[in-house]
Amino acid sequence: MSWQARIDEALEQRRQHGLLRTRTASQQGSGRWRVQDGRRWRNFASNDYLGLSQHPAAIAAWQQGAARYGVGSGASGHVTGYSEAHAGLEQALADWLGYPRALLFISGFAANQAVIVALAQKHDRIVADRLSHASLLEAAHLSPATLTRFRHNDPEALRAALSTPCDGQQLAITEGVFSMDGDSAPLADLAEVSRAAQAWLMVDDAHGIGVVGEGGRGSCHAAGIQPELLVVTFGKGFGISGAAVLCSESVAGYLEQFARHLIYSTAMPPAQAVALQAALTCIQQGDALRDRLQRHIRRFRDGARQLPWQLSASHTAIQPLIVGDNQAALSLSAALSARGIWCSAIRPPTVPPGTARLRITLTAAHEDEDIDVLLEALHDAARG
Repeated sequence: MSWQARIDEALEQRRQHGLLRTRTASQQGSGRWRVQDGRRWRNFASNDYLGLSQHPAAIAAWQQGAARYGVGSGASGHVTGYSEAHAGLEQALADWLGYPRALLFISGFAANQAVIVALAQKHDRIVADRLSHASLLEAAHLSPATLTRFRHNDPEALRAALSTPCDGQQLAITEGVFSMDGDSAPLADLAEVSRAAQAWLMVDDAHGIGVVGEGGRGSCHAAGIQPELLVVTFGKGFGISGAAVLCSESVAGYLEQFARHLIYSTAMPPAQAVALQAALTCIQQGDALRDRLQRHIRRFRDGARQLPWQLSASHTAIQPLIVGDNQAALSLSAALSARGIWCSAIRPPTVPPGTARLRITLTAAHEDEDIDVLLEALHDAARG
């Protein structure tokens, strides 16, 4: 089979099963509203949970950073791309989250790949929650270590996996808040199990940082644990992009030598680091935003209980409605779109077969009216 035939066959299979992904270009940022082709939708598909992508302080900080540093970093941080803005943000993150060091990466995907591939060696074992993000699982597959996946959010399943003989070191991996189900990991129990097995614990808290816990410090702080490796990303609660790895001084030194994404990628623009510092201040002072988000979550869940689709047990900003069939999920998304509501249908392979869903995300930028309009449209769609 030729390259072109292979590509054509793969695309056709996606089409036939209702799994073909497409992109659509928005005319403005991802805030309360999505604007496209002159039409406006209420946006329930954004991960900008606190609305900070549109915050005047973050926008002004990026502009000020660009005026000082320009719009790019010019090189890897190991060459000339590491600025005072980067160093200041790393120190602020480390102080805020209680770690000796923080290292910046251009994305959460890059951070997860860099850490796992740099650490894992041939005789090691990686034990990951089976619903871990694609970046974590792909990195584990790419590493020379053995990958074992344990039952979702089950500390005893993790204990069993870690208890079998291993010639090397073991790394347990989970998320703080899971991106497709919106549920939270039992982090205190997972940390205890990992510690008992002398394994390190790595937590990707992409969807918890800024939103969960005292002062928005995230899932691990709320659970009272400090994993050996904590990954926080800036495309959700921070409203921008990029990521950081929080770790010990020695691990940071090791990653500076062996993490290829850190060594060989152009560093994030210094202006972005300045904007992230402003977003961090907004998060630290953002109790009102987090309270507003929690009110929206309660309002939605109270109104969605009578819907015929499965409402997840999530009490986070991620509120999935499990529809099941791929085409049915697409049809429900289209019905909402016709009512001026933007809500994406999520289908396999992003989620397990038979669990296609609407991934509804709520933000502090929403108004009560938005939640009510969404619920009315869902109930009308349920009635056919």
